[in-house]
Amino acid sequence: MTYPWLDAPAEAIAQTARDLLGWLVTAHGVTVRLTEVEAYSGLGEDPASHAHRGRTARNAAMFGPPGRLYLYRIYGMHSCVNVVCGPEGQASAVLLRAGQVVDGLALARTRRPAARSDHDLAAGPAKLVQVLALDASAYGTSVVDGTGPMTMAPPAAPVPAGLIEAGPRVGVTSAHEVPWRFWIRDDPTVSVYRRHVPRTRRRT
Repeated sequence: MTYPWLDAPAEAIAQTARDLLGWLVTAHGVTVRLTEVEAYSGLGEDPASHAHRGRTARNAAMFGPPGRLYLYRIYGMHSCVNVVCGPEGQASAVLLRAGQVVDGLALARTRRPAARSDHDLAAGPAKLVQVLALDASAYGTSVVDGTGPMTMAPPAAPVPAGLIEAGPRVGVTSAHEVPWRFWIRDDPTVSVYRRHVPRTRRRT
């Protein structure tokens, strides 16, 4: 199988993210059709990226090789997963924000018993990781050679361009206004947009 989004130049990462809409991601018995993604470039050109200050032990996977998973924790209790898409050495990745469970529905329900409906099972980046049962062991693993827990497959037909919308990114303190979040219009599994509001310290 060929993956046309691999080795995408950093400046093309937004188009790469758009192209991943509709792709199928499978892990641990559950398959999710991607309905929302978010692009991040590397180094100083994208201050919202985890890699904008350079390589660290935490973000090393973002620097490639492409086709690997960059998994990280948020708020100390949830995880998010990205697919590295840039040429090796140029940090860029696409955050998998939301999707529709299209296979393994019963299993997904057991992993997200608090979900209000099937549409809510993977309607957010942490929820998507939960239904796929990905953990820290997935960090840096490949989605293309079968050695990792997650695989990806293209849709039977690409999502029509007219159904794809773009808007500001979520949960970042810098460059949140950059319209690098992409989703399928009117899809009920797309997460609810909430603009990031910086926390203020209480005065004592």
